[in-house]
Amino acid sequence: MAVASAVRPFSWLSASYFAHIGFFNPYLPLWLKELGYGLLAISVLTSVQSATRLFAPYGWGWLSDHTGERVRLLRYGATVALLASLGLWFDLGTTGLFLVLLLMFTHTSGMMPMSEAALAHLVSRDGSFDARRYGRVRVWGSIGFLVTVVLAGTWFEHTGMSSFPVWTLATLAAVALSTWRLPDAREPVHIEQARPRIWPVLRQPPVAWFFAAVFFHVMAHIFIYIFLSLYLDSLGYSKTVIGLLWALSVAIEVGWFFTQGRWLPLLTLPAWLVLAAGLMALRMGITASLASSLVVLVLAQALHAITFAAHHTVCIAWISEHFPGRLRGRGQALYAVLGYGLPGVVGGLAGGLLSSALGLASVFWLSSACGAVAALCALRVWWLRRS
Repeated sequence: MAVASAVRPFSWLSASYFAHIGFFNPYLPLWLKELGYGLLAISVLTSVQSATRLFAPYGWGWLSDHTGERVRLLRYGATVALLASLGLWFDLGTTGLFLVLLLMFTHTSGMMPMSEAALAHLVSRDGSFDARRYGRVRVWGSIGFLVTVVLAGTWFEHTGMSSFPVWTLATLAAVALSTWRLPDAREPVHIEQARPRIWPVLRQPPVAWFFAAVFFHVMAHIFIYIFLSLYLDSLGYSKTVIGLLWALSVAIEVGWFFTQGRWLPLLTLPAWLVLAAGLMALRMGITASLASSLVVLVLAQALHAITFAAHHTVCIAWISEHFPGRLRGRGQALYAVLGYGLPGVVGGLAGGLLSSALGLASVFWLSSACGAVAALCALRVWWLRRS
C-alpha cells in the first residue's frame, strides 16, 4: 500500500505530460502548415524537440544526481515551459518560433527521464523490474494522450488550428500542477562515495547493440510523429479521422500497458526487441504502400501495441537491469539522448529533405528500412545474450 501511495503522483504526472504530447506532437505540423511553412521548415521546427534531447536529459540528470532535488527540478522545468509557451501567441517569425520551441523543449525533455528513473526504482522488487506495476502507472500517460488526441482532432476540425497556442498553455499548466502533487522529498547525495562510471557499461557489446537497435527503431517512429498527420492530410483524411487513427493506436497501447505483466514473461527482453522491430518494418511498409485504405491503416495502427508500448517497457526494463542504482538516472537520460534525441534530429531533417524531393510516402519507406535495421541490431543483442 505504501508503494501504491508513492507511485500514484507519478500517474498524475504521466497523464498530464502525455495529454500535452497527445495534442502537441500530432497537430504541431498541421499548425505550422496553416501558418504557411513548407515541408522542410516544418521538419526543422518539429525536430527542435529531438534536438533538445541531445543535451537536456543528460544535463538535467547530472544536475539531479548532484543535488538530489528531482522534484524541484521537475517543477522548475514545467513552470518555465509553461511561461515560454506564451510566445506561441505572438507572430515572432521563424527564428522567434524556433527559440520559443527550443526553450520549451529544453525544459520538458528532461522531465520523463527523471521521473522514469524514480518510478523504475519504486516499482522494482529485490532488484527485479515489476512490469505489471510499471504498466499500471504508465497506462495513465496513454489515457491522457488518448483523450487529447481525440478532443483536439475534433476541435481543430470544426474551429481551425488558430487555438493551438491555447491548448499548449492549458496542457502545460496541467503538467506544472501535477509536479506539485509529487512528494517534496530530496534524495540523499553521497559525495564521499565513488560515483560509478557509465562508460564500462556502454562498452559491453549487448548494451552497445541495444542502443543501436533503439536508435533505428525510434527513428522509424519519429517519422510517424512528424509526418503521419501531414501524410494522411495529403491523402484527404479529415482531422477528425486523423485524430481517431492516432487514438486507436493509443487505445491499443492502453490495453497493452494494463495487461503487459501477462505477456512480457513469454519472451526474453532481446526477443521482444526483435519482434517489435520486425513488426515496425511491416507497419511502416504497409503505411507507405496502402495508406489509401482505411482498413489497412487501422491494422497498421493496431501494431502500435508491440512497436511502441512493448518496446518502451522492454527498454525501461533493460536499462533498469544494466544501469542499476546510481547509474539508473544516467541510463534513462542516455535512452532519451541516443533513443529519441539523435534519431529525432537525423530522422526529422532526412524526412524533410526526402519528402520535399520524393513525396511523403517515401518517408515511410525509409521508416520501414529503419525498422529492418533495428531488427538486425536486436538479433545481435539476442545472439550475444545467448552466447
